[in-house]
Amino acid sequence: MNPKKDLNLEDILADKSAEDDLLEVPLTDRIFHIFFIITLITALVVVVQFFNLSVFKHKIFSQSAFANITDKDIEPAPRGLIKDKFGNDLVKNQASFSVFLSVRDFPEDTDKRSMVFDQISSVLNINRDKTIEKIKNHDWRLGKLLLKKGISHEKLVTLSAEELPGITVEPGFSRIPVHPKAFSHVLGYSGLVSKEDLEDNPDLIFQDEIGKAGLEYQYDKKLRGENGEEIAYMNAKMEVKDKQVINEPKIGETIKTYIDSEFQKYFYDRLKKQVESLNANGGVGLAVNPQNGEVLALTNVPSFDLNNLSDSLQGTNQPFFNRAVSGLYSPGSTIKPLVATAALEEGIVTPYKQFLSTGELVVPNPYDEDNPSVFKDWKEHGWVNLHSALARSSNVYFYIVGGGYKEQEGLGITRLNKWWEKFNLDKKTQIDLPDEESGFLPNPQWKEKTQDNFWRVGDTYNVSIGQGQLLITPLELISYISAIANGGEINKFRISQTQEKEVIKDISLNIKSALKDVRKGMKDVVDKEYGTAHYLDYLPFEVAAKTGTSQVGNHETNALFVGYAPFDNPEIAILVLIENAEEGGLNSVPVASDVLNWYYQNRIKEGENL
Repeated sequence: MNPKKDLNLEDILADKSAEDDLLEVPLTDRIFHIFFIITLITALVVVVQFFNLSVFKHKIFSQSAFANITDKDIEPAPRGLIKDKFGNDLVKNQASFSVFLSVRDFPEDTDKRSMVFDQISSVLNINRDKTIEKIKNHDWRLGKLLLKKGISHEKLVTLSAEELPGITVEPGFSRIPVHPKAFSHVLGYSGLVSKEDLEDNPDLIFQDEIGKAGLEYQYDKKLRGENGEEIAYMNAKMEVKDKQVINEPKIGETIKTYIDSEFQKYFYDRLKKQVESLNANGGVGLAVNPQNGEVLALTNVPSFDLNNLSDSLQGTNQPFFNRAVSGLYSPGSTIKPLVATAALEEGIVTPYKQFLSTGELVVPNPYDEDNPSVFKDWKEHGWVNLHSALARSSNVYFYIVGGGYKEQEGLGITRLNKWWEKFNLDKKTQIDLPDEESGFLPNPQWKEKTQDNFWRVGDTYNVSIGQGQLLITPLELISYISAIANGGEINKFRISQTQEKEVIKDISLNIKSALKDVRKGMKDVVDKEYGTAHYLDYLPFEVAAKTGTSQVGNHETNALFVGYAPFDNPEIAILVLIENAEEGGLNSVPVASDVLNWYYQNRIKEGENL
């Protein structure tokens, strides 16, 4: 490698041009036509470029021109704090120092540049070649290039003693979370602006730190604050002639949330322990107040380390993916309370209408009587009505009320879609976090268009138990359960206390007659010995719940739990989802049990004793 060649910044930054020789040729009418067209195109290009430079990129070029006659000293403003519902810090600021390279002050001599790079690479422990590549790719109109952020005090002392030309150390702030992983997907993270950020928002400057994910991104304008500025005016010899303080730095606004930090840390640790013990792919933990949409906890496993983002980039099972907000999952049997509500309201069944579950539902094949279609239950349940079918999670019962069987009418796919939409399973919850997804509701038209096949009763059976192509987010799932808990309000989910309660939809009149029986069935899930979450019966308050097991292909299953408590006056609704959990719902229930018990002992009981 030739260091002199690699470090020649004039070659990196300078433009080169060449002229073509002109030939004298006779002119024809065709030449004039071509010349006219070229002139017209050239004029159009000039006009477009003029408009681009004077309007879209005016700010960035004016900043560059201003930088040529001034030296601006930026004192970064600390970002606003983010706090939990009790006023405890979720993230705070810590004074730190960052190292920048300035081309203006960099040595012209190649050997001296090489020496500076050798020293800076050694002190900062950064790769020399990669740093040179960053210099080549940097847009110098944006100003200095960040070499290292948040250096240690030892490195600060060393750099200060070295006084390397072109290398500056500037004060700033680092974001310090109270827990490096438990709040990662809620808080998100911030970072220095990119070239694209500056082009999208010319009011930014290259020293600005902006939100990149989570609440840091969602409320970036409030959190960012206002940088302090001091301008040094220079003459042609680059001598400082005058200095002027433009403004003092102002800290950004504080964002107070509804997150219960102590509860969230417990929920995260308990979920993480279960995911790791099962060697599962990941999990989601959600807790909300079903009465008003306040988000008390939102956790994902795996998570990423807010103190060391680069290490998390190498993590397995998508640690940066916010499963709670952006993940799409088959809901499994947790969809059955909705199907039960629809069946009662549409008059398909009464609460006490019984069907026999022998462990399977056999549908005759009209084309081959020896080859019927068989739809499995997970066990024999005997005679079940709506209450016991919910408690036992009988598939056969919901096959029948969803798709019909013999003389028994079913809801059918059209009415199922209508009720999915009533509960907003195809709509975002409008939570104040970026990248929220919305559910996918299959229908016959979609199947005919995408699979060139018609919709069968078996497809209706599958979606009636939350399988097939029905996909929803964890947020949508806990939103519909909250509507059952509160009597029919679908509330906008909100993390920041700057957001007021908002009812997105009120379906209380649509579900009024079914609520009592659906709630009883969910309570029997816990109360009855045959209930799939009877393990929770020891809890000191009454819980309504539904478990689920969702098959996701390759013989993998997701375990789900949704529930709310106290039963008569719900204060909390929770969701637990564990990806690739072999025993299905059995693996989500222990987490739900511990989380609900913690909340009772530390929040509800504490309030009762006041």
